[in-house]
Order: sequence, then structure tokens, then C-alpha cells
Amino acid sequence: MTTPSADLPVALTTLTEDERLLRQSVRAFADAVIAPRVRAMDEAARLDPDLLPRLFDLGLMGIEVPERFGGGGGTFFHAVLAVEELSRVDPSIGVLVDVQNTLVINALLRWATDEQQRAWLPRLASRDVGAYALSEAGSGSDAFALTTRATADGDDYVIDGRKLWITNGAEAALFIVFATVDPAAGYKGVTAFLVPRDTPGLAVGKKEDKLGIRASSTTELIFDGCRVPATAVLGQVGKGYKTAIETLNEGRIGIGAQMVGLAQGALDHAVRYTRQRKQFGKAIADFQGVQFQLARAAVDVEAARLLVYNAARLRDAHLPFLTEAAMCKLHASEAAERTASLAVNLFGGYGFVKDAPVEKLYRDAKIGQIYEGTSNLQLQTIARALLA
Repeated sequence: MTTPSADLPVALTTLTEDERLLRQSVRAFADAVIAPRVRAMDEAARLDPDLLPRLFDLGLMGIEVPERFGGGGGTFFHAVLAVEELSRVDPSIGVLVDVQNTLVINALLRWATDEQQRAWLPRLASRDVGAYALSEAGSGSDAFALTTRATADGDDYVIDGRKLWITNGAEAALFIVFATVDPAAGYKGVTAFLVPRDTPGLAVGKKEDKLGIRASSTTELIFDGCRVPATAVLGQVGKGYKTAIETLNEGRIGIGAQMVGLAQGALDHAVRYTRQRKQFGKAIADFQGVQFQLARAAVDVEAARLLVYNAARLRDAHLPFLTEAAMCKLHASEAAERTASLAVNLFGGYGFVKDAPVEKLYRDAKIGQIYEGTSNLQLQTIARALLA
């Protein structure tokens, strides 16, 4: 038998030292600081304002921002690890950090001018929350059926329209807004704009009252004669569809990480409870029927984690990852719902009340199959790759 070569690839779950340190620090923070606030935030449907500065102080709101702009200079995989660990305790905080890193900052790193990066990246790494404003009432899965209009007026654009389902809308200081400059051009008229919250003509409207991830704000945005300079264009005029597609492809990996964290949290709760809960004179974890259910859930969660890690590693290596991103989001979101449902079942009647943590995770899991591309859209992406 030969000795394995040191040059052989390591397991996907093998972390570098800095990745391990990040995971440990985020896990400790989530357990000590976030966990005691979860119930109150869920009931109030509001983020505890004390958490935001602490998330910034820990460096979690600017993970990939280069060090010269005050960020962590980390990788996309670092962001995925952070989202996973936060979501193990509260997926609401996981998605706050996810949108900041994998959508907003990611888009600025790829598409922003030097001047735009100098203006916004230091703020996003230190104090400002960002949001991604694409969805509209008539453009959910058909993402580019936009009615929000940006009309050229001299050196400015005037934006009019309405956006829905905007994550981080209540906290955001910066919105990446997608609008069409030419409705007749279809998706080739879509353009992205950087719009500060205090821009006249922009109003943050209704905050949605949601089933799950309730501490994560989801709002509408109303644009009424919102004037922005031409320098606010992110990327190129008429190329906003490219900005949106490429950013969302990466964002799906972030949602996969959120769902893996949620599933792991639910499984952890279930394992602990079944060891403690006694029926017929012994812990219910001693019954084979319970053991087999936990084992299947563990396989489900680990498979989802491997899919997410693989997609994230491919992205960081600048290799194709579109199909892998769709696979990881599809499987992780479904595994999260299955695992959270099992946890409720194993808790019995206790799992159906809010005193137990698993009913919240069950509610939180549902959104994973909906936002940043529904499960049917992920299946379509995978099928196209198979049949190409």
C-alpha cells in the first residue's frame, strides 16, 4: 500500500486555519449574543438594534471587502461559513449578513467603478447596510419584467416605480436598484443604480409581516421622481441584467449556506432532545425508529453542506459553478424543511409551541425554496445543463 500523496485534494469540509478560526468565532458569537435574542426578535418581527454594530465590529458585514477599504479581505467561502454558522442559531441574521456580502458587496466588487468603490465599500464594511432591489409585483421568477422606469434627464436619471420583497429594506443605507431605461428593449434596457436611502423621491414603504425569518426586514420601496446622477449607474447602461444574473447565481450559494445552517441547528436540537426525553423507561434516542430518522437527517444535512461548499469553492477558484449553485440551493432548501419538520415531530407537542426553538426553524425554512430563485427555477437550470 502506498502512502497518500500530500498533493491529493483534501475533503471539501477540510478548512484552513483562518476558516476554522472564523467559524469558531462566529459560532461563539451566535451562541452567546444572538441566541438569547432570537425569541424576542421573532415575536417583535424586528432586528435587535444592538446586534448591527456588533456584527460590523466582528467584521461580518464586509467579509470580502479588501483590507484597503477597511474590510476583512476574505473569500466568498468565508462569507458562506459565516452565513451557515449564524443561521444555525437564527436564519434571520444569516440572511442579513448574506445579502450584505453575497449580493450587495459582491456586486460592487465586480461592477462598481473605482470611485464608487471608494465611496461605498468602507461604509459597507464599517456601518452601512445594503439591500438589493430587483423584485416587483409582476416580476418574481420573471425577474426582468420590470415596470420601474429610469428616464434620462440631462446628466441625471429619474426613477419611478415600486419594488417589493426587499430584504434589509428597513436597515439599508444603500439600495442597488434595477430599472429599465428602455421598456421596448426588454431585458437589454435593464440598468442597475446605486441609490442612497436619503435620496429625495425614494421612500421605504410597507414592512411585510412574514411567516418566518421575521427579524429580517422585508419592505417595499417607492420611487417617485427619484433623481440620481449618471455616475450612480452600476456597471453599464442596459447591462443590468448581466449584473443581476451573475450576482444572483452567487447569492444562491449564500442561501444554500443559510439553509444548511438552519438544518444543522434543527438537527442539533433534535439530537439533544431525544437524548433527554424519556418514554417507556428510556431515552427516545434509544429507539431504533428515532435513530434511523436522525441518521437520514444527518445524511441530508451533510449532502447539502457538501453541495454548498463545492459551489463556493468553485466560485472562489473562478471555475464554472452555475449548475452547482442551483443544485446546492435546491437540495439545501428542501433538506432544511425536511430536517426542521422532523425536529418538530421528535419534540412532539412541545415542538408545536414557541417555547421550543424548532417551530421557528420550521417556519424559517419555507422561504429557502422561494427567494433568490424558486425550486422550479433551480430545476430548470439543472435540466438545461443536463440537456445542453
